Amino acid sequence: MLLPFFMVMLHQSVPAEAQSATTAEPPIIDPGPAGGPPSDAIVLFNGKDLSQWKSASGGEARWKVENGVMEVTSTGNIVSKEEFGDVQVHVEWASPSEVKGEGQGRGNSGVYLQGRYEIQVLDSYENKTYPNGQAAALYGVAAPLVNACRRPGQWQSYDIIFHPPRPSPDGKMQPGSVTVLHNGVLVQDHTAVKGEATTAASFQGAVAKGPLVLQDHGNPVRYRNIWVRRL
Repeated sequence: MLLPFFMVMLHQSVPAEAQSATTAEPPIIDPGPAGGPPSDAIVLFNGKDLSQWKSASGGEARWKVENGVMEVTSTGNIVSKEEFGDVQVHVEWASPSEVKGEGQGRGNSGVYLQGRYEIQVLDSYENKTYPNGQAAALYGVAAPLVNACRRPGQWQSYDIIFHPPRPSPDGKMQPGSVTVLHNGVLVQDHTAVKGEATTAASFQGAVAKGPLVLQDHGNPVRYRNIWVRRL
């Protein structure tokens, strides 16, 4: 029986490796409830305690935990005890309901990948600042594609896919990348991440792994439902 021409062409266009019976089956995971962590996630904040975190200055993390939420308390940055390379990150945050200040002084915090590359947290709802310093910017490097910020006090989400830069065989730096969805909206699309840190610290070069860091910028920003997946 002759196959229709379009079916013949479709069959021929499938790469040989895709037709191979030896191709490994993807592992099965439970995606979990909407907004919740999948079964292979590492939960960094479960709403109960800061056992997965430490203070950047040493000792225990001292942010306030109440009603399933952690809040910045002007006690310094907190650092995840585990370190990560290629990673998927989910973070939910909320700027203060009571609006104070403007520009960088309004609901300022940050999510630092490997402790080096900051995805800015800021109340950017009707609050202008320099574009590569607003919410969901790769701080100081790339402005978000759009401003998807919700009103002050409302919960917001970042879903981040991060691949760190790596040294290449010729001694040069192979850039990494970061993709960010802010409240489900694509705002960083495979943005290049080079070896220079976006923090004030003088980190240079690439590292295989590093911690997740949440910034204390003096504003009472709140966080909840933080989990990561190693890629």
